[in-house]
Amino acid sequence: MPRPPEQPVRLVVLISGSGTTLENLAAKIRTGHLKAEIPLVIASRPDCGGIEKAQRIDVPCEVISRKSFASAADFSAAIFERCRGVKADLVICGGFLALLQIPADFRHRVLNIHPSLIPAFCGQGFHGSAVHAAVLRRGCKFSGCTIHFVDDEYDQGPIIAQRVVPVEEGDTPESLAQRVFAAECEAYPEAIQQVASGCVLVNGSATRLIAD
Repeated sequence: MPRPPEQPVRLVVLISGSGTTLENLAAKIRTGHLKAEIPLVIASRPDCGGIEKAQRIDVPCEVISRKSFASAADFSAAIFERCRGVKADLVICGGFLALLQIPADFRHRVLNIHPSLIPAFCGQGFHGSAVHAAVLRRGCKFSGCTIHFVDDEYDQGPIIAQRVVPVEEGDTPESLAQRVFAAECEAYPEAIQQVASGCVLVNGSATRLIAD
């Protein structure tokens, strides 16, 4: 999806929790490290802490509650209707926990970040502190984060980028989460910019980065 370099990419950010990823993306946009704009945030729950963060950074936020829909298909249709309405280039999952069904016109335009090195510690039920606790229980020496395209299954879409962080002696799920999130804060905006610039080619279940 090549874009004129002067034109910012339009992002709709989907949230289900505290909105820390939204806050990071907004900061990167503000400092010029991500050439983007956020015309809309969509929350899957009315009690998301991220709603307050969206208000604080003066970004419109709407609640489309998963509980209001009988199926994932109906829920997804409502979300992507709003994404089309604001002419979103990319849809960015930032701590978004609901399963989506991706329509054809948004194939390879929906990104997610997961706090482990996929395919380890991913899939339904693996989110937040549960991921980091599982990493520590298994005795892993490294963890990290993965940015991937979203398909119709949890954490199964083509991987765009990964960052590795060490697991240190005495780590808790909280301390490991902080180290992984620091990596996320740099890796996610970079991956978004690469996808927006047309530098990520998808070949089946894999991707390849080409020169800008």
